Amino acid sequence: METSEKVKVLQDLIQIHTVNGNEAEVAHYLQKLLSSHGIEVKVDEFGDRRANLIAEIGTGEDSRILGFTGHQDTVAVPNPDRWQYPPFSGEIVGDRVYGRGSADMKSGLAAQALALIELKEAGQLPAGKVRFIATAGEELGTPGAYRLEKQGAAADLDALVVGEPTGGNVIFAHSGSMNYRVTSFGKSCHSSHPDQGINAIEGLLKFVEEEKHLFDDAKDDQYLGKVQHSITIFNGGDQVNTIPDSATLHGNIRPTAVFNNEKVIDRLQDTLEYINHTTPFQLELKVIQDFYPIATDPANQFVQISLDAAQRNYPNDVKLDIINGATDASVFTLHRPELPVVVLGCDSWNAAHQTDEFTTISSYLATIKAYKQIVRNFFS
Repeated sequence: METSEKVKVLQDLIQIHTVNGNEAEVAHYLQKLLSSHGIEVKVDEFGDRRANLIAEIGTGEDSRILGFTGHQDTVAVPNPDRWQYPPFSGEIVGDRVYGRGSADMKSGLAAQALALIELKEAGQLPAGKVRFIATAGEELGTPGAYRLEKQGAAADLDALVVGEPTGGNVIFAHSGSMNYRVTSFGKSCHSSHPDQGINAIEGLLKFVEEEKHLFDDAKDDQYLGKVQHSITIFNGGDQVNTIPDSATLHGNIRPTAVFNNEKVIDRLQDTLEYINHTTPFQLELKVIQDFYPIATDPANQFVQISLDAAQRNYPNDVKLDIINGATDASVFTLHRPELPVVVLGCDSWNAAHQTDEFTTISSYLATIKAYKQIVRNFFS
């Protein structure tokens, strides 16, 4: 496939609006693209214009299955007027392609589809199977990945490549991600007699004080380091002269393999129970999102195969690394914690979710080559 055709695929995907939804349009675009090159594709539609996609190539002579996965949705564009280039234009300026999702992660998604196409067109079908898995909703709740995990899409994989943006670096571990809500219940009254009520905001402030030292004794993970945690949303009160009887806050925690999601939840629950038994406040916990950390030994053969492919094909120096973000791999390894996983894709993780998000054509083309190299080396 010519370079211009490859870039056109990326532009087409960027131009499809998939802000937290509408993945069905991307899935059908990819279905048409892959089918036109003789690759069998299954699209699974669900919900309101949501869809996952699975495609495979390979002879099956080798029983192993190598997975590639990417998500089709993007985050929102809260201030499109601040963009120098329209966020759904896919506009090219020099080596850069601009647009929401250009980095995270329609470039990786397109590169995975094109790697399959080019391997087939070159008559380089792997002896085993390569499974391309395109998911819905990774940016908000991962409904697509959970649906696929229940269907067994990852149950027989022998290794998995996640195409999130890494600038060519091979990510062998990433933290989990847990979003939670704490609701504080008090007693409403007029602010002229605050002693007759229980200010729910003060209950949250008590939690905030405890939260500062919640994980001080958590052991550092050998790859991911410390548990990261932040309170990010705080809401309480409706009227200035009324003591509020309820208030809420939201927080995000990045669990590690050594201090995992279960331990984090236990710590949160213990803290709330302590506050509930020692103060007049009543606090409740709700876990909203619960992604698990992943980690593959950097000496693992698959990690080394991926590193070799990256070093051979990217124009920049690449390395083994970790990130504190989470991916669909958290879901796909839910019942397969031993599954070797790497995250490898186009330009920097830091470009994701930003105003004037972009990827570079040079990195995009290098990613396609790296993916093909991984397939060849994995089945050699």
